[in-house]
Amino acid sequence: MEDVERILPREKMQTDGIEVLSDVELLALFLRTGTQRRDVLSFADYLLKHFGSLHGLLLAPESELLRMDGIGIAKYAQLKGIAELARRFFTLQLMMQENPLSSPHATREFLQSQLAKEEREIFMVIFLDSQNRVLKHSRMFSGTLSHVEVHPREIVREAIKVNAAALILAHNHPSGSAQPSKADRIITERVIKCCHFMEISVLDHLIVGKGEIISFAEHGWI
Repeated sequence: MEDVERILPREKMQTDGIEVLSDVELLALFLRTGTQRRDVLSFADYLLKHFGSLHGLLLAPESELLRMDGIGIAKYAQLKGIAELARRFFTLQLMMQENPLSSPHATREFLQSQLAKEEREIFMVIFLDSQNRVLKHSRMFSGTLSHVEVHPREIVREAIKVNAAALILAHNHPSGSAQPSKADRIITERVIKCCHFMEISVLDHLIVGKGEIISFAEHGWI
């Protein structure tokens, strides 16, 4: 029975296209096998319900995943491989497209792929030209679980080097909540002031949490 269930997502993909598959069916394609108690589709459904979503599953820490019945080192590697493939895909997409961050949604997806799974705070800057096209993105600073030290002058120096006209700032909160701290607001103001003297615009500062992203620009804080 398990073999029949396992082949269904693949057959559905071949006849109807990959985009019609549910998260459960997509996950089953990667897992390939279930457990003694669950066929692969039931196992995929069980994992997604336990972690709340595909996003929650792929970002779960090793210790939590390995506690799950049916997940050993091999399946843990498969799940982390999916997450890493997604991250690399978005990175390549950013570099290859003429205007990859043409919408707030695309920007959020990219930043989520880059920062959501990090276990320490990473401060990233996306450098843009006068047409808001991406020149480069850089992980400028890294810190601890709850703090990252940011140096505005280094951001400005890098912006001048690549002839950037505008910036998008972003960092993650490994603790989960994307709500900005007082320190987040202060450093944003400092970066804006430093950039202002060089006529470089700061378009937004986005904070990536677990399953949410908060935009300074959308809230009128920039």
